[in-house]
Amino acid sequence: MTVRARIDHLVTSGTFALDGGTWDVDNNVWIVGDDEEAVVIDAAHDAEAILTALGGRRLRAILCTHAHNDHIDAAPALSEATGAPILLHPDDLPLWKQTHPDRMPDGELSDGERVSIADVSLEVLHTPGHAPGAVCLYAEALGTVFTGDTLFAGGPGATGRSFSDFPTIIDSLRERVLMLPGETVVRTGHGDGTTVGAEAPHLGEWVARGH
Repeated sequence: MTVRARIDHLVTSGTFALDGGTWDVDNNVWIVGDDEEAVVIDAAHDAEAILTALGGRRLRAILCTHAHNDHIDAAPALSEATGAPILLHPDDLPLWKQTHPDRMPDGELSDGERVSIADVSLEVLHTPGHAPGAVCLYAEALGTVFTGDTLFAGGPGATGRSFSDFPTIIDSLRERVLMLPGETVVRTGHGDGTTVGAEAPHLGEWVARGH
């Protein structure tokens, strides 16, 4: 059966700030939908660029894989421009408030919830470790999982800063992500993608490295 929904991708640039440090970063922004409607995964840095990429489609929701500032800084402006609700796992509210103290998300992303868009659904997988409320979004019909900063090509996301924990991210990857079908394409928050099958064999190496 042909799936109508597609994945569009753009890269936006800005600053990541946490624990008193700042770093220049390029972020992946993912748009999932068809010609009529879409959702945005991680509204990073540039609301205008994301609006342009939407091309007039109705934005149904802004989904946040986690609440580090570089993944959510453009979310309020994008929401204001489109009327779309911002959805975030509640465990990341302390991080959210560091960036947007006067504007709370509009709703929650709960483990096991399915977000429907066009003719596909995105299953919310709560994957704490990089952040307490980090989630991955699994689109089985599209053969892909959007991992935010939980999994990259080459290993797990960073756990050396506040609100993060290495054993927790390893448990999340082992139990929630690396058991997906090996051909599942991993679309990350930064940099190049990979597949579950390419990363799963290296879990033991990551544990041995301890980071």
